[in-house]
Amino acid sequence: MKSKIIVLSGVFFGLFVGWYIFPFVLYTRIEQPLQFSHRTHTGEKGGMACEDCHFTDDSGRFQGIPTIAKCAECHASPLGDSESEKTLVEMYVMPNNEIQWLVYSRQPDNAYFSHAPHVTLGKVQCEECHGPHGSSDILKTYEENRISGYSRDIWGASISGISSQPWEGMKMDRCVRCHAEKGRREGCITCHK
Repeated sequence: MKSKIIVLSGVFFGLFVGWYIFPFVLYTRIEQPLQFSHRTHTGEKGGMACEDCHFTDDSGRFQGIPTIAKCAECHASPLGDSESEKTLVEMYVMPNNEIQWLVYSRQPDNAYFSHAPHVTLGKVQCEECHGPHGSSDILKTYEENRISGYSRDIWGASISGISSQPWEGMKMDRCVRCHAEKGRREGCITCHK
């Protein structure tokens, strides 16, 4: 009986270390260079849509994070008195310096993903993959895997890979499941070059 208790204690201790301690060792936490409120821009005051800043060009390629020139269209001078607003204008807009955002969704080099067919042809809404990001008041801390260099958001918040929300993690099983639901059955080479 005593040996069973020791074994079970060891198993529980191993699970605790693996699921709760290991992520703190595996990921380094880095703050974004500037805080940003999506809610201010997309809410009742701002009234902007995701596509107003995160748009596709004429060829259908997604342009990702907007350039400082896009921000300068509205922020040539500070709008309000927050510290982030002053920093935006003084450090980035006025000297025309691009903000070095840390991208939560940067994919591995061997993965090819195009937003155009998903958004235009598939009518996939931004929230289906990115969650309620458009209503956030602050940018969460970027967590970078010390081994791979990729964001924790690629795998998801849980070290097990099991997502608690449908938009958490950008894993292959999600892509395969969604494509199967829509009757799309491409081969691996379609996305992996």
